[in-house]
Amino acid sequence: MPGKLFVLDGLDGSGKSTQTARVAEALRARGETVRVISFPDYREPSSALVRMYLAGEFSDNPDEVNAYAASSFYAVDRYASYRKFWRADYERGSVILATRYVSSNAIHQMSKLPESEWPAYLRWLEDFEYEKLGLPRPDAVVFLQMERAVADRLILARYQGDAARKDIHEKNRAYLDRCQKTAAFAAEACGWKTVRCDDGQEPLPLAEITARILDALDGAGGSRPIP
Repeated sequence: MPGKLFVLDGLDGSGKSTQTARVAEALRARGETVRVISFPDYREPSSALVRMYLAGEFSDNPDEVNAYAASSFYAVDRYASYRKFWRADYERGSVILATRYVSSNAIHQMSKLPESEWPAYLRWLEDFEYEKLGLPRPDAVVFLQMERAVADRLILARYQGDAARKDIHEKNRAYLDRCQKTAAFAAEACGWKTVRCDDGQEPLPLAEITARILDALDGAGGSRPIP
């Protein structure tokens, strides 16, 4: 019997990796067998096109790489990861805890499209990744919501103040502002849980965010298909 697939997603700087580690520890303390995965999988050849895209090799402006092409880069990386690394654990009943998943395409790539095309894109995305590629649907997606200014400070701290180390998404404030809107749209359309991670000025304590995420997972009823 398949296990559970839980996804933590959010914009750059929202603390996804930190909270994935903390939530995994909490679930293991409850007696769950947990496999942590993260996308893109930069260690693997399957992420080559993603790495080229984020490094600006196709364009230093993410909007010039169309939403469907860029979505396919990330989807292929997920497919390879599933087939090679975590399908067996999932099918044996483990909890799979993912940092980013199909939801990241909805957040980042949908922002390149006019709002009138967002519902059609979400339907295409679900059909492509869940039906055509056969990736499992998540039992819950938790979106970590954080004010852009707070997240920007955390990103800069991650790079020790060196803004040149940011990728093409992190460097483009207008792009990230649009992603806030697509994330809100996708969360409503797809039934994601939203967890607030700051007080408007500063990040909330890590333990408080972790507790909110666990509450969201405990109350999860599964993601829903796009009508």
